[in-house]
Amino acid sequence: MAVQQQVTTVMTHTAYSSGTWTSSLLDCCSDMSTCCCGLWCFPCMQCDAVSQFGWCFCMPLLDVCMIVSCCFRSKIRERYNIHGSCCDDCCTLCFCYPCAWCQMTREIKMRARAGSFQDSLQASVLYTSLTKICGSPAWHR
Repeated sequence: MAVQQQVTTVMTHTAYSSGTWTSSLLDCCSDMSTCCCGLWCFPCMQCDAVSQFGWCFCMPLLDVCMIVSCCFRSKIRERYNIHGSCCDDCCTLCFCYPCAWCQMTREIKMRARAGSFQDSLQASVLYTSLTKICGSPAWHR
């Protein structure tokens, strides 16, 4: 009896690759925990956001003349392919500093959730493909 092996390739595409922010600047109601944290403990929210992004958590405490904030917003746009410019970032931060930080925090959260969902989806597809090829593991029988 011949055994056929089927290889499945899965390509995932995230809904967040449109070149825009996942939430608007004034979209605080979409994530009330971020909004409340920004309202009651703004420096904590800032430190948590940069930490989740992979930067040193104390960077926002060194934010003299919004240089760190502008660089951070620019790096978020760069990592997630969001359209904009350094001038846009600076203007946004000058005119609406707390809202801009809440938007950046929401973006990092949303992208992290989407990434973890895709990772678990890919792991599930890989496990299913392997069990079809190799059979179910001994501990699962």
